[in-house]
Amino acid sequence: MTSRAEAAAPFTADDHRHMARALRLARRGLWGTHPNPRVGCVVVRDGDVVGEGWHERAGAPHAEIHALRAAGERARGAVVYVTLEPCSHHGRTPPCADALVAAGVAEVVAAVVDPNPQVAGCGLERLRAAGIAVRHGLMAAEAEALNAGFFRRQRAGLPWVRVKSAMSLDGRTAMASGESKWITGEAARLDVHRLRASASHMVTGIGTVLADDPSLTVRLPPEEGAWRQPERVILDPRLETPAGARILREPGETFVATLPGRAAARPDLAEAGARLVELPGDEERIDLAALLEWLARERQANEVMVEAGATLAGAFLEAGLADELVLYLAPHLMGSDARGAFTMPGVLEMVHRRALEIRDVRPVGHDWRIVARPLSRHGADPGQ
Repeated sequence: MTSRAEAAAPFTADDHRHMARALRLARRGLWGTHPNPRVGCVVVRDGDVVGEGWHERAGAPHAEIHALRAAGERARGAVVYVTLEPCSHHGRTPPCADALVAAGVAEVVAAVVDPNPQVAGCGLERLRAAGIAVRHGLMAAEAEALNAGFFRRQRAGLPWVRVKSAMSLDGRTAMASGESKWITGEAARLDVHRLRASASHMVTGIGTVLADDPSLTVRLPPEEGAWRQPERVILDPRLETPAGARILREPGETFVATLPGRAAARPDLAEAGARLVELPGDEERIDLAALLEWLARERQANEVMVEAGATLAGAFLEAGLADELVLYLAPHLMGSDARGAFTMPGVLEMVHRRALEIRDVRPVGHDWRIVARPLSRHGADPGQ
C-alpha cells in the first residue's frame, strides 16, 4: 500500500507547523463528533494557509470539505494537511478523497491511516491513482491520541475506558456515612463536565444511583460551546433502580443493564424512560467485558467514562479494562474511617500492587488532576 520511500519522506518544520494547526482544529470537535473521529484540515498554497476546517458533528461535512470550501479555487495545486486519512466510502456524506481529487490539490499529508476497515488505506490509494502526491505519518501519535477511543473500537471492538474519581489527599472519596459533597472545588467539577462532554457514554453502578441519585449529565455554561449529552448506563444486576431516579428524568438516553431473564420484571422502568438491556454475568455482577463489547458494537461507543463507587471502579481495574484514570485530589484529609477510591481484594503484598504510569499532573483551581494509565504486571501499556 505504501512504499518504504514514501513512509520515510522527511517532513519539514513547515509541515509540522501546519499539521499542528490541523490538530488544534480537530480538538474543536472534541465534544460533538461521536461516533466519528475528530479531524482537522489545513489547505496551504505557496506557503500560505488558504483554507481550514474541522469535523464539527456526525452527519455534518467532514474537515476536508470545510477547508476546501474556504479555499475555493486556491485549493488547486495546494498541499492539504489532514489529521486522518480522507474517507473513501459513502457514509452520511460523500467521500472526501473524491472531493480532494475534484479540487485539484497537488499533495495530501495525512497524520495517520484510518483504522476503519471501510477506509484503511483506500483513501490514500484513491488519491495516488489520481496523481496526487501522498505522505503520511506526520505527528501520528498526537493524532491517534486525540481519537484513542475511535482507534480502539475499530481495532479491538472495545471503547476507551476512562475511570474518574475525586478524592482527598489520603485517597478517600466519601465519609463513612456516605457523605461526599463536595470533595473538590468548583473548577475541578467544571473540568469533570468537560470530560463528560467528550465521552460517548457514562457508566455507573446501582450503588451510586441509590446512594447519590446522580444525573450524570453535562452541565456547562453556554460560553463553553455546544456539546451533546452522552448516553448513560446503570449496571444493575438485581434491577433495583427506582423508577423515579433522577438519571431517568434527564435529557438523553439511559440504559439499565441487568442479567438475562430479569428485564421483564420491571416494566415500570421502561415506562419511566429507561432502556433495559440484558447482558451476561453471574448472580451478582454483570460481565464488564460483555458490557464494553455491547457498547462498541450496538452503540458505537468510542469513549466510556466511569463515575462509580469503589466496587465498580475497582472491578474495571481488576479486569484490566480501565485504559485511563483521571484522579482529582483535594487539599484535605478525610481520615481512616472514610471510604477508599478502589475496592481491590487480594492486594496483600507489594508484588500485588497495580502499577500506573503518570501521564499528566496539573492544578485545577485549588485541586490537582492526575491522569494515569494502568500498566500490566509486565509493564506494558494497555493503551498502546
